[in-house]
Amino acid sequence: MSVETEDLLRELAQNAESVCRHYLPAGRREGSYWMVGDLQNSPGRSLFVRLTGPTSGPGARGKWQDSATSEYGDLLDIIRARTGITRFPELLDEARAHLGRPQPVVPNAPVPRKSKAPGGTPAAAARLFAASMPVAGTLADSYLRARGLTQGGRMSALRFHPKCWHRDEGQTKSTPRPALIAAVTDGAGALQGVHRTWLALDGKGKAAVKTQRRAMGHLLGNAVRLTPHDDILVVGEGIETMLSLTQAVPGLPVWAALSSGHLGAVLLPEGLQRLYIAIDRDPAGQRAAERLSARATDVGVAVRVLEPRLGDFNDDLRAYGVAGLRQHLEAQIGLEDRQRLFG
Repeated sequence: MSVETEDLLRELAQNAESVCRHYLPAGRREGSYWMVGDLQNSPGRSLFVRLTGPTSGPGARGKWQDSATSEYGDLLDIIRARTGITRFPELLDEARAHLGRPQPVVPNAPVPRKSKAPGGTPAAAARLFAASMPVAGTLADSYLRARGLTQGGRMSALRFHPKCWHRDEGQTKSTPRPALIAAVTDGAGALQGVHRTWLALDGKGKAAVKTQRRAMGHLLGNAVRLTPHDDILVVGEGIETMLSLTQAVPGLPVWAALSSGHLGAVLLPEGLQRLYIAIDRDPAGQRAAERLSARATDVGVAVRVLEPRLGDFNDDLRAYGVAGLRQHLEAQIGLEDRQRLFG
């Protein structure tokens, strides 16, 4: 067994309850055990998984036994039974995805000169999102509040992973770090990817690493849908930027496209009448807004651009407060929407 596989098994054991909740959701915790009917996730108490103890050896957490059949095994056996995966390398891939680990680097593999499009499949992104937890009360909540954002704990599109694996470009070793996880969904609401923001251990900022953000899955045309839209919609780049708008105007329907490149390519929903584009004050953001504006105008959607006073709307929120940002936005919102949004 390789060192990496041994390390993976230890981390699965350390997260035994998370594994059980994801793969055996019909069960429940009772004391130091997860109780469920069988490996097919039937309701009951015949199969029990140890949730406490050492990560290996006698009495190790993650070990299970079915008292009705006398079967026993470890967490990989549970994952195999619930997914139908039979090949061991693919089983390890599934376990890595659940834990938020990247796939291992192949030794001597050619290193591309330029970073390619975000890797990972929508299925892998969905597993990472499912393994994460709601934001409220977590380090991600602390991070958002440090930026003046108190709404994040209410957003179903945002979650928190305490040990999301991170690796900078050119490095072969990954490190588990806390991360804000955002769901990237399509027009039907299906999850197509996730966006990860790695956080400092005190939650007061981003992690002190070169690559602080990274996406996986299919992003082009999709977005982080922070609040539901109706006949109007506000689209911008960053998650913090768009949360700043809802902080100032709680009824505002907002999406985050995550980058200037993706902002220009967002697929607009049917029935949209008016689009507001929240730009960042940089040339890339302005060019992206022009592309999106042209596409919206071509299909008969009225467009307005919302401009911050500083670099972006989160800068405005922290500099001028909720009241100052709200006043600045009210002056830019069309008369037809001003009454219902600002009362």
